[in-house]
Amino acid sequence: MFIRSQFISRLVGTTLAAALIIGLAVSAQAEPESGTITAGHLKVAMAATYPPFESVQNGKIVGSDPDFGTLLAKQLGMSVSFEDAKFSTLILGLSARRYDAIISGMYITPERTAQASAVPYAQTSSAILVTAASGLSPKKPEDLCGMHVGIVSGTVYLPKLRDLSSSYCKSSGKGEINISEYPTTAEAIQAMLSNNVQAGMQVANTAYTLAAKSNGRIVVSSTDLIYPQVIGIYVRKDNIALIQAITKGIEGMKQSGELDKWLKDNHLFMAPASAG
Repeated sequence: MFIRSQFISRLVGTTLAAALIIGLAVSAQAEPESGTITAGHLKVAMAATYPPFESVQNGKIVGSDPDFGTLLAKQLGMSVSFEDAKFSTLILGLSARRYDAIISGMYITPERTAQASAVPYAQTSSAILVTAASGLSPKKPEDLCGMHVGIVSGTVYLPKLRDLSSSYCKSSGKGEINISEYPTTAEAIQAMLSNNVQAGMQVANTAYTLAAKSNGRIVVSSTDLIYPQVIGIYVRKDNIALIQAITKGIEGMKQSGELDKWLKDNHLFMAPASAG
């Protein structure tokens, strides 16, 4: 009887231990109800090489996106941390569950939304820059006809300007847009300051930041949205809890006025209701 009792005790103990191990393994793989990797904490990834959206200063990630992420986390009742990653690997890291979300000035495109869900939080556009000394004041892309314009290679508005040049400027007899491409924003701006080009085009909040830091040498001449693009927070498609929480958090920021203030401070615009 004693042997049987001892056997049963050992069997029960072994079973409980196994159940505990399985439970721990399952809980380690499962996400909390909040949808975040760690309950109560939002881990955000961004490519911190794109001021004023995000950059590294004194070892800390700063910029409009970290500011937004902090406001959003406050709405969600969570703490927040920011991780620097290469832009090209952001969605791969999200899919691998290395972080909860991407907030990195990332446009909402069909190619990206095929891989992850996007919650729109702002709309940006391009802006036209000229030197104050030039006396030029192109307000819209059509005003660039016949001008020499410096553009950073690979930007979304480069093919749009080329199309405008051939389809509108040339046919209207206004002269085509002479486009010079540069590897970086700094080189494109320097070309304008050196009078090698007459105007430039940048993402709007970058343009305003450059103008503000130029000691009056550069001005933003455009006034309306040019080639608008919607920016989104990217979350894994299967993370419904976090998608819903972020959507609700952004709505809370709208109601509190925090979103409108953040948009104005960063020369951004409210994302259209149909975006995403």
